[in-house]
Amino acid sequence: MCATCGCGETGGIRVQALAPHEHEHPHEHAHPPEHEHPPEHPHEPVPGTVEIETALLAKNDHLAGHNRGWLAERGIVALNLMSSPGSGKTSLLRRTITTLAPTRVVGVIEGDQETLIDAQKIRATGAPVVQINTGSGCHLDADMLARGLRELGPVDDSLVFIENVGNLVCPALFDLGEAAKVVVVSVTEGDDKPLKYPHMFAAADVVVINKIDLLPYLDVDLADLVAHCRAVNPAVRILPLSVTTGEGFDAWCEWLAADWSALRART
Repeated sequence: MCATCGCGETGGIRVQALAPHEHEHPHEHAHPPEHEHPPEHPHEPVPGTVEIETALLAKNDHLAGHNRGWLAERGIVALNLMSSPGSGKTSLLRRTITTLAPTRVVGVIEGDQETLIDAQKIRATGAPVVQINTGSGCHLDADMLARGLRELGPVDDSLVFIENVGNLVCPALFDLGEAAKVVVVSVTEGDDKPLKYPHMFAAADVVVINKIDLLPYLDVDLADLVAHCRAVNPAVRILPLSVTTGEGFDAWCEWLAADWSALRART
């Protein structure tokens, strides 16, 4: 059991690559090596909760370092998308993949507790996708990402989106080896989420504020939501947009293009 959040162990996760469409042409790719786990210390006393959590995160960070090195060697940029359920991560990915398809190879690793629903939506865009079902787990970790990368086999110099399990708590704590953390929040969630879940928004490199087309129908102030993001993370980049109407979407794509070299350097 995860000492950080109480979710199930990773042993029961399922990693599944969806078969490509008939018009796709799979290629052979180098696969990430199996992680070498740090040695155990059999003579240490049974630790308390704090020690277990510290050891868990330290082990995860060690594995994330392996992922980061493997991605860097191949010039692959991995972005970790996090949010609560229903914020529009999958819709954002679908529109992004379609927009970038002429200029950038994009792959996706989908994280959900159950089902292939989101992975099938991504597959319909023509992008290669791997589904990770975590069972009772509420977040992806570095070892899960390594398994996903082995199944996905991303090509060199490509972009990999990691759609994390919908949850505004635990995913913020687990480094996966990604180049940047992107938090997606919708205006339908209210303007107080950065204050209620500060660790998530403090960890973000970018906050995408989605569904701004619905603002006229909500008692939500966009300026307040932006201010609350900056209250916990003054340096965060904030991109308000609507996946549905396309308003503000160009700024998101421009960030992906303009910061490509910088993102590659961070892997």
